[in-house]
Amino acid sequence: MRRSLSGTRVVAAGAAVVTVAAGLGVRAAGDGAFAKYAGSALYTVLLCALVALCAPRARPVAVAATALALSWAVELLQLTGVPAELSAHSTAARLVLGSTFNAPDLFWYAVGAAAAWAVRAGARRLARPSSSAAPRPAASR
Repeated sequence: MRRSLSGTRVVAAGAAVVTVAAGLGVRAAGDGAFAKYAGSALYTVLLCALVALCAPRARPVAVAATALALSWAVELLQLTGVPAELSAHSTAARLVLGSTFNAPDLFWYAVGAAAAWAVRAGARRLARPSSSAAPRPAASR
């Protein structure tokens, strides 16, 4: 079991690195609405990877739901002006919290959570030994 948990954490950490690279690539190669909303979706994908890193036994739906709730909470917090104030003084705060509320981001966070859920659920299915692969005993006559 220990090996499985550490393997899950390694995969989650790798997914986080790949997601950050994808986000930087999208921002470098694209602009406008595509880059903005791809970045929003990838923000939630990154949170999914971080949740999976912290809670490797969590089911894919719990990982995706937690990341989506965090994404929505950060977006809704932007309505208060607190992230904008923090972002004015800190690059890290700007990257993590953003600065201004944008309602379409809420949808794109859900897209990112759904994509991450699908990948994680599919990977878990592939990692499980298939019961149909086991040889069946011959029928007695």
